[in-house]
Amino acid sequence: MDRYWLLTNTCYGTWLPGSKHGFVGRVWEHRPFDPERPRVVHNVPDTPYDKAMPGLESAAYQLLKGEPIHLRVEHAEIIQAQFRETATIRGWSILALTILFNHFHLVVGVEGDPAPGKILGDFKSWATRTLNERLGKPPSKRWWTERGSKRRLSDDDAVAAAVRYVLYRQRDFLVTWSPETGLRYGS
Repeated sequence: MDRYWLLTNTCYGTWLPGSKHGFVGRVWEHRPFDPERPRVVHNVPDTPYDKAMPGLESAAYQLLKGEPIHLRVEHAEIIQAQFRETATIRGWSILALTILFNHFHLVVGVEGDPAPGKILGDFKSWATRTLNERLGKPPSKRWWTERGSKRRLSDDDAVAAAVRYVLYRQRDFLVTWSPETGLRYGS
């Protein structure tokens, strides 16, 4: 494999901008008298999340087109199987995956240098199709948030650390899988 990525995505409506748990946002950073109002994305590794903003969280909740998506084991089984099938078809290699009630993590190796948004998008779109076919569309018509985290893993140590994080640092997971451990269920 030429490149390795740690991909993370949340389920629709489960981690809103302004959350008391912190959030990664695209926020305005300006003073009222500044002539330009740049938007800054706070998604830099090893930096703190943006702080709680209850008004922003409430406004974001009001815009939801359905209740937040909370995954169950049934969903996780479908998603992990589809992720593995998608990787096989694309010629990618999943080193680790974990699905929790409100998000997932994947460590994946790819040939060449496809755009990370395309990689994440392929996993999400095929999982969405399969979930919709098997369980029906949710009221919001969306399973996932629009974007996700795409972290390039620069060397073997970074890949190993990401695999450990995905397989062994997640609490309350629904399912986890790697070629070495096979499919495991949470408690």
